[in-house]
Amino acid sequence: MKTYTAIIERCPDTNLYVGYIPGFPGAHSQAETLDELNRNLKEVIEILLEDGEPESESYFVGIQTVTV
Repeated sequence: MKTYTAIIERCPDTNLYVGYIPGFPGAHSQAETLDELNRNLKEVIEILLEDGEPESESYFVGIQTVTV
């Protein structure tokens, strides 16, 4: 079993949650609820992994607060 970190935002136009996995090409989805988004992302990842483990384009490091 492997764990992936998802970045989640809320679209102001559609009010949908949008999520993607950094460095994992094609691993993105959207949904009306966070639970639904989690299920959708899990399904997308499972489908993408059928072709084998992708080579990561980048790795999630963390978040940072920038004061201007």
